[in-house]
Amino acid sequence: MTSRYSRDAGPNFNNGIKNVALVGTTGQLGKVFVEHILKTGKHNLTAITRAGSNTNVPEGAKVAAVDYNDESSLVAALTGQDFLVITLALTAPPDTHSKLVRAAAKAGVPYIMPNAYGIDFYGKPTLLEDIPALQSILSNVKEVEEVGAQWIGLTPSFWFEYSLGVGPFTYGFDFPNKSVTFFDDGKTKVNTTTWPQRVPDDESDQSVTLAQFVNKPVYISSFRLNQREMLNSVNAFMKKTDDDWKISYQPAGKRSKEGWEELAKGDGRGFLKGMYSRVFQSPSDGVYETHNDLLGLPKEDLAQAVQDAHNWSVSQRASDN
Repeated sequence: MTSRYSRDAGPNFNNGIKNVALVGTTGQLGKVFVEHILKTGKHNLTAITRAGSNTNVPEGAKVAAVDYNDESSLVAALTGQDFLVITLALTAPPDTHSKLVRAAAKAGVPYIMPNAYGIDFYGKPTLLEDIPALQSILSNVKEVEEVGAQWIGLTPSFWFEYSLGVGPFTYGFDFPNKSVTFFDDGKTKVNTTTWPQRVPDDESDQSVTLAQFVNKPVYISSFRLNQREMLNSVNAFMKKTDDDWKISYQPAGKRSKEGWEELAKGDGRGFLKGMYSRVFQSPSDGVYETHNDLLGLPKEDLAQAVQDAHNWSVSQRASDN
């Protein structure tokens, strides 16, 4: 008979996540996962890397080089892992996610966090209808169930630092040219999350377990903002006013259509332009209730987040030159 409580399960029972495997350790999101997983001191972290790559991972993480065309190498790297976190770039081969999920199931990994970070396509079916790419992302999630494993989805909406600083095709801000495009009137709110937003490193949230979120999304958010509020915060940080910006307005629906047309012509930024402006259409599909309180997530400082986004933007431009 299965023990109902962990205290009755015997000395060899593991009631926590000890071994974590992570794919995409050097990406913008993967680096944050690595930093905070190692910081807890509670987990053994294995970085799954492609054989022959020159991936450098922080001290404290084990490296497992794999051949994605050889399932046995994936299974070997994932055997003994309690949790697999997948963070893949948009440029990754389309079958990579499926190969990881199927190998993890054969290796007996009980929990998988799929590569499905972003907007709430679980609770907003119209987004699935309007953004076809989300159908394939949802298929990635459902495949975890199909192979007999369990998924935990992380839904942060748009990542704040990237979205504010990467260019005008996301939140509409073009820092080098001091211009911003408001979608409609710029007052439609969406949830947005910073990369470091996480559970505090203590034991105060003892009631929270992975079992509460099996095959469900976990909703987190740092702020619920509109573009007007973003610009106010940017102005406060940069000691600027609206007069220092070229401010324009564009209907969100028209902008979204433009994005899809640009994508069809081969401009990958068109996907971001179409998706972001679609979510900003009023009434907003970018607003949801979060699990922040349940997880004990800290309240963040918008001014600090804007500074971090600005610094990230500057460093990205420097690395591109």
